[in-house]
Amino acid sequence: MPPGCCGLRLDRFLALRFPDRSRSFFARRIRAGEVTDGGERSLACSHRVRSGELLRLRIEGIAPSEPPPPFPPILWEEGPLIAVDKPAGMLAHPAGTHFTWALISLAKARYPGDRIDLVHRLDRDTSGVILLTRELDTNRFLKAELKAGRVHKEYQAIVRGELSWDHRMIDAPIGPARGPIRIQMAVCDDGQPARTEVTVLGRRGGLSRVRCVLHTGRTHQIRVHLAHIGAPLIGDRLYGVPPGIFLSILEHGITDEIIAAVGAPRQALHAARTALCLPDGRRLEVEAPLPGDLQRWWQDPGCLPLDRR
Repeated sequence: MPPGCCGLRLDRFLALRFPDRSRSFFARRIRAGEVTDGGERSLACSHRVRSGELLRLRIEGIAPSEPPPPFPPILWEEGPLIAVDKPAGMLAHPAGTHFTWALISLAKARYPGDRIDLVHRLDRDTSGVILLTRELDTNRFLKAELKAGRVHKEYQAIVRGELSWDHRMIDAPIGPARGPIRIQMAVCDDGQPARTEVTVLGRRGGLSRVRCVLHTGRTHQIRVHLAHIGAPLIGDRLYGVPPGIFLSILEHGITDEIIAAVGAPRQALHAARTALCLPDGRRLEVEAPLPGDLQRWWQDPGCLPLDRR
């Protein structure tokens, strides 16, 4: 419970917890019996919330309206460490105040009673290897390994253009972009050091397939670096396209026109391989196969609504 909330009226507490909805909205939902305690007893608007109290919300948009999706394929599991193949479209962790099934909530349901934490995250539209832990010491160890640069993270991507070179090290600092989109990053002189190693795996149909190895771990690093060198990911709605694309999505959602403008239904980025040392000193390598959509786009670039001019 956030500091200062203990003892608040239930309707006021929920309005503070979900600030995009009003106190009167929650009052109506509480009176409709959509908020109960752990024993399924309906609560009143005047109920005073307590630290550690369990509240059950059945409010549309906050509570799930659909059953959970299947748990992603498990690539490796031993003791406290789990590696899964996250599908594109699944959040690693919930964001915002509207309910969305996310990997972390699915894992908590699959491993009840365990302390479930992400070791790192992937963007919603990035598929591939992601690591979770079932106890805190292993999580702390692996995050320290990531910070020290001792975890090998390798991605595959499909980018615009048939690149003229075979191998390139992009060494360009990354920081917040100076534009209308708050979450956007950019290459900038005062940014944090960032290095991405790019190897071309193939070229066809106005596209290139590349392998990217991260030597640092900045936000959106691969997407920023590839757009910076003029080879943005196909399907990327934030980098390598005019800012109006992303702003239009916020207002109207994903449309056929947006997909045509960015060239693919999602960004063509896949976390293909992760290698690391376990706390007991053993070396672990985990690979996730290229998903079907990226295989199809690469084998038949003509199926994509991509403007190749």
